[in-house]
Amino acid sequence: MVHLLSEAALQRLRPAQERAFRSPIPTQMISNGEFTPLPQSPQQRRVEARIKELAALYGKKLGMSRRGFLTTASGMAAAFMAMNDVFGPVFSVSKAEAAEPDVAKARAEALASQFIFDIQTHFVHDGFKQEDLLGLAKYAADNWNRELKQKQLTLAYYKFENYVRQIFLNSDTKIALLSGAPFDDPSWWLIPNDQIVDTVEAVNRMAGARRMLGHFVFTPGQPGWMEAVDKALDNPRHQAWKGYTIGDPLTNTTRYPWRLDDEKLMYPFYEKVVKSGIRQIALHKGLMPADYETSWAKVWQYNTHWDIAKAAKDWPQINFVFYHGCLQPFQETPDRALAEFEKTGEIKWSSHLARIPEEHGVSNVYAELGTTFANSATANPRFAAALLGTFIKGMGVDHVIWGTDSVWYGSPQWQIEALRRLEIPEDMQKKHGFKPLGEADGFVKSTIFGHNSARLFGMNVRAEADTLSRDRMTQLKRDYAAVEGVRNNATYGFVAAG
Repeated sequence: MVHLLSEAALQRLRPAQERAFRSPIPTQMISNGEFTPLPQSPQQRRVEARIKELAALYGKKLGMSRRGFLTTASGMAAAFMAMNDVFGPVFSVSKAEAAEPDVAKARAEALASQFIFDIQTHFVHDGFKQEDLLGLAKYAADNWNRELKQKQLTLAYYKFENYVRQIFLNSDTKIALLSGAPFDDPSWWLIPNDQIVDTVEAVNRMAGARRMLGHFVFTPGQPGWMEAVDKALDNPRHQAWKGYTIGDPLTNTTRYPWRLDDEKLMYPFYEKVVKSGIRQIALHKGLMPADYETSWAKVWQYNTHWDIAKAAKDWPQINFVFYHGCLQPFQETPDRALAEFEKTGEIKWSSHLARIPEEHGVSNVYAELGTTFANSATANPRFAAALLGTFIKGMGVDHVIWGTDSVWYGSPQWQIEALRRLEIPEDMQKKHGFKPLGEADGFVKSTIFGHNSARLFGMNVRAEADTLSRDRMTQLKRDYAAVEGVRNNATYGFVAAG
């Protein structure tokens, strides 16, 4: 968490909600306080400048301020036009959408009912007392921006009320899976397992429909971990499991790394999983800094693909969903990884994951897109296309899972729009044998957005969508849109000082 950052690192950061440009899509790396974000790249600066130009141009014609224009569907379209101007024609967008609000609004309304199941979402519980999570903002108030108000320095941005607002009211997400994360120090857990299920049940009760599911985070090797599993199974209220083979994902001296294929430690747990019928296990894999071989010298291997194949083959009854798709690059722009892919056709650790089904004859291994898509879709969308192409070619589109890691990045709507509009460039399709992604609501994207997760959890998409279209959350969203009016484009966390 924030306590890992040095004073020098703190001096290079600013609160994102105050300092990041309020664009429909982020124009620089956002950190939730767990890592040091990189400075805005030259390409991102060009995108931001172009967005401002287009917003001023089209906003003036519509009699709107630049900031006001960017909160509209036309503003979202203009942002993707700017991305194309800088990165090439990667996103599907027309000038008419930016120039004519009715065109943009019609497109947005036509896609609003799309079934989107976000399998990775987060917030911190109300009793979360680790004020270090706000250390960066407080440091900024003391040293950089004394005009920051105390209400801007609270944990509210990361808590339940804002979570509901951003996930369900400011985006087209229909169902969300609430997830937690383990730390060697239990006081740093973002939300305990019992509060995950309490939240899920409360939201579903309020909505009158199944809007949320929840994880039980298990911690192999930590004292009492199997007893906690047994207790959860005595009265199972969760719908899936989650684990971190690295142990503590933010502490390079973590005491509890483990392997999926450890027969003595893990196989008794898998036996319980199979018997319980709750057979979806999400595993955090990947997301390591460029110097991982030295900075995480003794434990980095636990975050790789090295233990997946044997466990998947030995336990075909279990679905293993790998969060972040095992992608190695973290805390860096995708440029280096893209250059490597363009040269070799390989994406470190992700390509290995994608080959496991064919090489080992398994069909229970899945790649999830949380954070990996968020970072690459704005920093270098060509790499996002390469990543999706790699997963779909190797694993099949039916094994690629949608997740956004929100609410850390504000509303997930910009990520939804990015995938809706993204296309794999023709030269990449020809060179690597990738198939097109197709239309926003076509087979490929609809399968990734929600159909795959629905299948894993035994849902009938048509029946679920019909129920959700008439529940209280849908009515709340209509009321919210009428009262609040527009998306605010806010992001939550910290950015590098400009």
